[in-house]
This record gives sequence, structure tokens and C-alpha cells, in this order.
Amino acid sequence: MENFSTTDYLLIAAGIWFALLNFYLFKTIGQYKRLTKGSNNASLNQIMENLVKKAELNEKIIFQLSAEVTRLENLNKINFQKYALIRFNPFEETGGDQSFVAAFLDGYNNGVVLSSLHSRNGTRVYAKPVSEAKAIAYQFSKEEKEVVEKAARQVPKENQGKK
Repeated sequence: MENFSTTDYLLIAAGIWFALLNFYLFKTIGQYKRLTKGSNNASLNQIMENLVKKAELNEKIIFQLSAEVTRLENLNKINFQKYALIRFNPFEETGGDQSFVAAFLDGYNNGVVLSSLHSRNGTRVYAKPVSEAKAIAYQFSKEEKEVVEKAARQVPKENQGKK
């Protein structure tokens, strides 16, 4: 193997340095081309200003969307979200659990409880208003109170998993 002189070492180091500089130059030019793609010969300042304007517009849109989601969440609380059903036998002379009580409540535990009492002579259906999981104008039967409490304990599906 030949002995390399100091000049040879300097030329090899300069070649490596030149290759590294070329690599970073081409990488930077590629990034610049991606940044200016579709800008129709705009300057880098104009491109950056457009990016800032787009970011500000996106921030405004995100704020508006967040406000709309909050509004819709609050509006959704007045929809029936919780329900429960209990079947029972109110009279010993009839067979089976053909009577039922169903509660339908919104996010504030307001709603209605429906009772259907089945007997040999017919079926009667009753509806009672519910406010904050309590009776308003009419007293609840044992089954009605149980079904309202059962419905009120439910967590609406959109809130499940949230902490």
C-alpha cells in the first residue's frame, strides 16, 4: 500500500465534506420545492404569510366548530337519553308478567313514565310526568319509582368512557 501524503488526506476530507454539503443542499432544495409547490413564483415571505393566514383561519374555524359542538351537546340533553322497562304482575288472578312500567328520561332526568296494567277485564295505560327523577303531579307506584331510578342511574352513551 502506498503512503498517502498530507495533501491526499486533505483531498479525501474535502471530497467527503463536498459530498455531505451536496447531500444537505439537495435535501434543502427538495424541502423548498415542496414548500413552494403550487405557489406560482411567490416569494418565501408570501408563502409564509399565506401559511400564517391559513393557520389563523383554521384556528377560527376550530373555535366555531367547538362552540357548535358544545351547543349541540347542550341541545341533546333535552332528548330522551335514558330508559328502563320493568314487567310485573299487579294482580294475582292473572298469569304472567303482562303489565309493565317504562321510563324515558332526558339528560336532566326529566321525562315521562308509562304504566300499563293488564287484567282479565282489560288493559289500562297511564302516563306521569317526571322532573329530576321525581314525581311531579302524581305519586309513583313502587314499580314506577323503581323504573325511574333505574333509568336515572344510566349514563348516556355519548358520556360513557369520558372522565
